[in-house]
Amino acid sequence: MQVRNLIAGVDEAGRGPLAGPVIAAAVILNPDKPIFGLADSKKLTEKQREALFILIQQNALAFCVGRAEATEIDAINILQATLLAMKRAVEGLAILPNMAYIDGNKAPQLLCATKTIIGGDQSEPAISAASILAKVTRDREMQILDQQFPNYGFAKHKGYPTKDHIIALEKFGPCEIHRRSYAPVARFL
Repeated sequence: MQVRNLIAGVDEAGRGPLAGPVIAAAVILNPDKPIFGLADSKKLTEKQREALFILIQQNALAFCVGRAEATEIDAINILQATLLAMKRAVEGLAILPNMAYIDGNKAPQLLCATKTIIGGDQSEPAISAASILAKVTRDREMQILDQQFPNYGFAKHKGYPTKDHIIALEKFGPCEIHRRSYAPVARFL
């Protein structure tokens, strides 16, 4: 198969939570194996995301997940950590794309051309696919971290600043995966 114009879609999950990593994914879709039902991961049910997660991994030409840990977020800020996670995802692809479509209005420095697309997870299938891979990967990880840190309810709220999460922070203080640079966490240090 000769493909000249390889486009990677890139998106992230986990900018808003108070705990855990920010996860980014890069996906190069295979034009010969279309995946139906791709959409912004936030507009899909968990069951739909899980099914599409498998289809993307089975049918994409290439995909990779990158991350930045809570400590990196605290050290360089969430925007820079998100761009770092995106860069790691694109650089980890088995095939180097000619172009990366980045969801949002900021792009990481990459070895290929980039194009930022606000709302790209709703309009570009490759970005939708990346959105799904990033969200499912992060949600699964937060479920595992919930077992490691059972006092916080990570499986339920995935680290977002819910009322229950704030109450747990107040009661137990931050754990090692909390983002200390975030004001709601810093209050309890």
